[in-house]
Formats: sequence, structure tokens, C-alpha cells
Amino acid sequence: MESAIKSLLGFIYGETAAEGIYAALRDIFETAFPGRFARFEGREGRSGTAEALTHQDALLIAYGDMLGPPKDGGPANETGLSRLEGFLRRRNRGAFTYLHILPFHPYSSDDGFSVIDYRQVDSRFGSWEAIEKLGAHFRLVFDFVLNHGSVGSPWFRGFLNGESPYEGWYITRDKDYDSSTVVRPRTHPLLTPFTRKDGSTVYVWTTFSEDQADYDFSNPRVFLEFMKIFLEYAQRGGRIVRLDAIAYLWKEDGTPCLHHPKTHGMVKLFRAVIDALGLDMLILTETNVPHRENISYFGQGDEAHLVYNFALPPLVLHAMISGDAAPLRSWAKTLPGPETGQRFLNFLASHDGVGLTPVRSGLVDEAAFAATIEEAKRRGALVSYKSTPQGPVPYELNCSYAEAVAPPSLGALRARAFLASQGVLLSLAGLPAVYFHSWIGSGAWKEGPELLGYNRAINREKPPLDQVEGELDTPGSFRAGVYEGFSRFLAFRQAEAAFDPAIPQQTLEAEGPVFALLRGPDRRGRRALCAENLGPAPAVLRVPAEHGMGAADITLSPWETRWIAWGTGERRDISTAAF
Repeated sequence: MESAIKSLLGFIYGETAAEGIYAALRDIFETAFPGRFARFEGREGRSGTAEALTHQDALLIAYGDMLGPPKDGGPANETGLSRLEGFLRRRNRGAFTYLHILPFHPYSSDDGFSVIDYRQVDSRFGSWEAIEKLGAHFRLVFDFVLNHGSVGSPWFRGFLNGESPYEGWYITRDKDYDSSTVVRPRTHPLLTPFTRKDGSTVYVWTTFSEDQADYDFSNPRVFLEFMKIFLEYAQRGGRIVRLDAIAYLWKEDGTPCLHHPKTHGMVKLFRAVIDALGLDMLILTETNVPHRENISYFGQGDEAHLVYNFALPPLVLHAMISGDAAPLRSWAKTLPGPETGQRFLNFLASHDGVGLTPVRSGLVDEAAFAATIEEAKRRGALVSYKSTPQGPVPYELNCSYAEAVAPPSLGALRARAFLASQGVLLSLAGLPAVYFHSWIGSGAWKEGPELLGYNRAINREKPPLDQVEGELDTPGSFRAGVYEGFSRFLAFRQAEAAFDPAIPQQTLEAEGPVFALLRGPDRRGRRALCAENLGPAPAVLRVPAEHGMGAADITLSPWETRWIAWGTGERRDISTAAF
């Protein structure tokens, strides 16, 4: 892997500079993991660890302070992380094997994504010891916020003061810089003015907000510092590292500053380092862009081990609101098979909103999707916009996914309807990822956007622990129904190797609101049929005999999810109609 690292450094920084950067990298490797580089050096293809993911794996996404203190205040020494750890110890019961702890460093805005200090845990959450305690029960996922950092950080203050080495760490341009070609998911001015220690004004590139200054990765010192942090994450138990907003990393004037070849080079470089050190770590890229651009981050098997399946949330949302699953079925048929080694992180909700860009490349009829957006807005969703050369366009729906696809007006059928959307997620090949609020059946935090000043707050409530516990323990409540449904389907997955990410999947022919996948056969010859009725009326799935179950017409009640597994003389059947 020495040649791969050197080659990538030469591509990114030029052959002359690459020699010195490579020597510095070797010193960093030796400090972090003494002797490992010499042991694994030159071993091609080491990082195939995404293949170790199995049907028993699922990922939970949560903030370190996801649950607020109980109304009585709780124990005096309790922190957000310890509260989360206790809740998961009581409630997880083996359902999730991976835990994505959203940014837990000291921060100044954006619920953690404006990092002040990458080497500390925010005292509001807890400590590294608390994270290590969670790591004893879960394989941990850490956010690697590479593109930008807080303007309140010591690094940025050092930059404004002209201190070494920070003076060249951030991207600056002239006040009248023409940013018309730059694509980014915000509409505020690209450049933000700051006053230096000497009284002069400097205009800093701020892709995401005035509080988040973009790092200049054309400066090798910036890259080397982040490589140290990357390896510290590995030492701290990070098993998946999520490259936040990675598509915007490298800037070059006159280009969209999106998906730059050197951005792809950086992803390859971090993966090559994993190989060179033989680390038990996977790279996950976060690129909320059209589907074809998104999957480009698999590279030629030399970039991300995992890629977010960003087209899935809006396609399922559209199917649930419109009653038409045809775009979802058509797209699912195009997904790469397991033989490619490409693995998706499948999700529907997260700490962010539902990205709209991924489907704006012919995946769904624009007029029909516009009607879906309007209905989502009537159900309480907010819309965020992004800047493009053509002007601002809708970028994201900010909502509770539960309320968008299963509004309270559905009454007693609401939990079943929401679980239908989650059934799609849990049936697809890949690593399923569930947002904490989806798992516990949370609705929209309607006061959040006004209280905090940004749309994404609608899905980032930190409810009191005792309130959540009480509702989960209340038979017939929405939270209880959703939680029980997740528990049953995750247990079903874990018992059937046909759900392994390496096992083939086939999208079955269906009509209207029906989405159905055939998983398998696994090594024992077992198969699983996963069918969801994503609409409010009964529907029929016709299963032909060649799929091994025998010809059958399966009637699905409104919003019913039904999974059937068979083979080796045993049949298992589960349905939300019986919950």
C-alpha cells in the first residue's frame, strides 16, 4: 500500500511535495500504531471488511444527549451519554449492533457539526470514558467533520491572529469573488467577513453557515492534522467513520466545487491508510446528491466501503404519500448486486431532513413529486433551499418522517403505516440504519425551528427520559407500537441469513402501492419474501411459482407489512396486521 499512498499524495499535492508529506505520514503512523505500517505495508486489498457485515447487523443513529433528564432531574452525576447508555441497556436487547453517536465534540452551532475541538468530548454529553462504555456494547460510528469547523475554535482564532501553523488553514477569497459556479446546499453568501488581529478584513469561505469556516485541504498541514484525528478515532474505537459533507471538500475556482477529482482522491487516501495499517474500520461517505453522483463514491472499490442510500428516503416518502410505489420499484431494480462488493447504508430518517436532490435525475415524475412535497408541507414539513447557478431550489424536507408518511389522522392504523415504510428499509440489502426518533416513534418537534432558528430542529428534539419510557410502556400508544414492530422485524432479520448484505435481492413485479423484495437463497437454500402495502386500501401481490414458494396471491391489508421465510422444511411468517 506504500505505492498507493504515495501515488495518491502525488495526485493531490504534486510529486515534489508528496515525498515530504509521505515521510510525515509515516511518523504519524508510527506514533499512533507502532509497528503496524511495517507489518501491513504493501498488502493490496486489505480493506474488505465491509464484507464482514451480516444480517445480524443494524445501526442506530443518536445524539449523545438524545434523551433529556427526567422531570425530577435524575441522578446528579448523570450525563447525556450515561442516560443514553442506560436506556439502550434496557431497551435495545440486541436489536442494534452499531451505534452512530452524532458529533459529541465541543461545538458552537448546528447541533455538533460546528466543531470547536476534535480531541475533546463536550462536557454536556460526558467523556471519552462514557463513549468507551458504549463501545463495549456496540461497534461505534464517529462523524469526521472534514469540510469545516467552528469559527469559535482555537484554530480559527489562531488563523485570525496570524499564528503558525493556522494562518493557511482556511479558504479565503477576495470580497468580489464570483461564486456563481459554486454548488452548495445553502443560500446565504458564500464568503463571510472576519476581522484579523491587525484590523484588516478577510473573507472566508463558509459553505454551510457563517459559524462554519471551510478548511483548506490544499495545505498539507491541514491534511496531516486531520490524519492524526482520523487515527485517534481508530484508537478510540471508531469502527465506521462517516465523512461528513465530503463532496464539498476540495475547492477550485471556476468549478462547481462539488465532487472534485481531488475530493475523490482524499477518500481513496483515507481508505489506503486503513489498508496500510490493517485497521478494523470502514469509511462511510455522506453525499446528499443525485443517485449516480452519490454512488460514484464507491470508486473502483477503492473509495467508500459504505455509501448512504440517499434516494431511498424521498422515494419511500413519495410512495407512501402518493400511493404509487412504481418509481421505488424501478429504482430498486437498478441497485448493484452483492457481487460488486458495494454496500449501502439504508436509511429513511436521520438528524437531517429528507434530501430532495437524489430523485431529481429522472427517478420520479417531477409533477407527481411536487404534489408529494405539497402534501408533506400540509402535514407539517418545512422546506430548506440550496444555491445553484440557476438560483435557489428546494433541497430538503425537514420533518418527522413518522408524521410525513403516517400522520396522526390515521388513528389506530398509524403505527402500522409507519412500520410499512420501515419494512422497506429493513428488507433491502445493506446495513439498515434507524434514527433514534424513528425507533421510539417520535413526532415532530413543532416548537423546535422557532426556538433554535433552523428547520432541522423539527426532528432533533431531546425529550425527557421518563416521558419516553412512560409512553413506550403504555399499551396501544404509538411509541409502543412502533418500538414493538421494530423489535419483531429486527429479530426476524437476525434469524434469517437471507438478509445478509452479500445475499442477492430481486425486486418483484407489483402494482400500485405494493413493494416486494425476494431475498436469497442463502447458503442453506432459505429465502425471504418481504412485501409492503404502502397505501390505504387492500392490495394484492401475485407471486409466481418460479420464486420457490409456490404460486400465490398474497392479500395485503392497508399499510400491511408481511415477511415470509422458507426453506429447509421450515416456514416463518410475520405480519403487522397481527400486531
